[in-house]
Amino acid sequence: MRTTELTWFKSSYSGTQGDNCVEVAMTAQAVRVRDSKDVTRPDVAVGREGWSRFVEFAAEI
Repeated sequence: MRTTELTWFKSSYSGTQGDNCVEVAMTAQAVRVRDSKDVTRPDVAVGREGWSRFVEFAAEI
């Protein structure tokens, strides 16, 4: 699946200033993460289980 075919969602913690933002898109196999300030850069694919663990960890800090 090409990046342009994905539905991207901006982080709920992103401000209106447009700085320090990430976007995520879900696929059946992975969660794709990209920098919302420069969407031409390659995104990172993370396994769904690994993403779940990351979100749980981030919620604790």
